[in-house]
Amino acid sequence: MTTIAFLGAGSVVFTRDLLADLLAFDDLPDLRIRLHDIDPDRLATAEGIARATAARRGAAPVITSHLDRREALQGADFVINSIQVGGYASTVVDFEVPARFGLRQTIADTVGIGGVFRALRPSPVLAAIARDVLDVCPDAWFLNYTNPMAMNIAYLHAVAPALKAVGLCHSVYWTVRGLAELVGVPFDEVTYRSFGVNHQAWILRLEHDGVDLYPRLDERIAQDEQQRRRVRVDMYRRLGYFPTESSEHSAEYLPWYMHSDAEIERLRIPVGDYLGISRENVAEYEQTRDKLLAGEDIGEREHEAQEYAPQIVHSIVTGTPRTIVVNVPNAGLIDGMPAGFTAEVPATVDGAGIHPTAMGALPPQLAAVNAAYIGTGTLTVAAAVQGDPRLLRQAAMVDANTSASLTVEQIWDLCNAMVEAHGDLLPEPLRVQVTL
Repeated sequence: MTTIAFLGAGSVVFTRDLLADLLAFDDLPDLRIRLHDIDPDRLATAEGIARATAARRGAAPVITSHLDRREALQGADFVINSIQVGGYASTVVDFEVPARFGLRQTIADTVGIGGVFRALRPSPVLAAIARDVLDVCPDAWFLNYTNPMAMNIAYLHAVAPALKAVGLCHSVYWTVRGLAELVGVPFDEVTYRSFGVNHQAWILRLEHDGVDLYPRLDERIAQDEQQRRRVRVDMYRRLGYFPTESSEHSAEYLPWYMHSDAEIERLRIPVGDYLGISRENVAEYEQTRDKLLAGEDIGEREHEAQEYAPQIVHSIVTGTPRTIVVNVPNAGLIDGMPAGFTAEVPATVDGAGIHPTAMGALPPQLAAVNAAYIGTGTLTVAAAVQGDPRLLRQAAMVDANTSASLTVEQIWDLCNAMVEAHGDLLPEPLRVQVTL
């Protein structure tokens, strides 16, 4: 029996969708699903949703729920991680405190001030999870969905190098699917090559039947003024390759857009967008919980498996080979990228495991854009590992959007305010105020 532990199972809609994808495979052997969350209400809701999803699929996995993490992990073959330390309240802090200093953000979960603190909050928990996994299920594959992806994987590699940790994100998949639709070719007939860092990788090749699709994309963009008012299209036109994350995400990874009223208007950048998304996620959870308690149909996503974690489970368990995109330590995968940071590259998956593909070097302009992202991520991970509060502030100083928007004195004051606001959610050595 294959055992899969879901950590942060209280993200109930995500848990439902992953489980639906898993149960869509009719050739997987019996599954044991262990759900873990620290919130009893969310955990009970997650179990009810899991059972309803299984019944809807006509499947009979063994489903149990556990407030004790080690109990949930015992003997697991796969661990799917989607925890969020601090929840919605911390997300509000990540937006509202920087906004008082005049710093604009859109999503705040990858780099930037929001990404830095979103990485620091879970670091003690991730370290404890890694110790538990290596103790009670050392051969398990640790499949991480928690953002900031690149910093979390780099941190786990630094504190627990023996952990078989892989980061999973669907941004490349949805980018290529969207481009195929835009240029009018079937997605399943498109071939592509992409690599870089999570949320800032690049489509280096995009083809249909061996024909380059970039000229056709250029035609579509030239014909559509609304396309030209998208951040990622603006990036593509200036850098020469299409980025793999949405305009909402991409705008805040760069020094060019967020500090300018004119650019925000020209490119229709939704400042503070993730606050609304987060409120909707809370409301969706509450609606789903209430439907479950009322005995109503909670529904499910109707499609073939698209999320990578179910595909990995299926490939490793059944030996079915496939290619996906993974986030793993840069062990010679991307030339010129620091070895301690996280590369996003294609990988083959089969019965022997996950095998990342070495991709060589990025074009220099793309590597240069990635460098600022990597600098902030590397310093943030170092702050968490070393417990050095100055490294935290240095991470913010080199961040592209932050440094383009604020003076260094404002950046330090902002970091002090963020440390005060997040309080004991941060690693203890980083809870101090630092002044010059």
